[in-house]
Amino acid sequence: MEDSKIVQLYWSRDQEAIPATAAKYGTYCSAIAWNILGNKEDTEECINDTYLNAWNSMPPHRPSMLSTFLGKITRNLSITRYRSIHTQKRGGGQAFCVLEELADCVSGTEDPADAYSRKELIDTINEFLGSVSPERRSMFLCRYWYFDSIPNIAFRFGKTENAVSVTLNRLRSKLRHYLLERGFEL
Repeated sequence: MEDSKIVQLYWSRDQEAIPATAAKYGTYCSAIAWNILGNKEDTEECINDTYLNAWNSMPPHRPSMLSTFLGKITRNLSITRYRSIHTQKRGGGQAFCVLEELADCVSGTEDPADAYSRKELIDTINEFLGSVSPERRSMFLCRYWYFDSIPNIAFRFGKTENAVSVTLNRLRSKLRHYLLERGFEL
């Protein structure tokens, strides 16, 4: 079923919206949640919460790209669940490992008043990603947005795990240098 028809089901408050969403995007959302949580029960709960949030968000929101909309909901719910489950540095998913890899490039701030700086940082990272090849950008997003594992990325791109690790390491190094050149304190 086309995304526009699925969105219309939500807007019509038709209960078929959930099964249609699950049929088209269930595997996609499950992969995102699994990569972050590494636990079947938590993944299933996040997926159910994703459908509930989608139901509650439409209307008034009408997403132009349903996959991105659902992926973002799933990712945010999964990270929130991960943080609530893991009070220490331990875990079954990729989240801790991925966040640790990026820690040298981008550190979070606790001050909510830094919204402008965060937006500027996001824009600069997007600018950086726009300057690299589509394949490297996709690898970067697979790892640091979708929390995909190195073996999965290697398989997806037909590369060795070592090649993917080296590529990601070089991208992080270039990103760090790129951010420093533009005045960001890391």
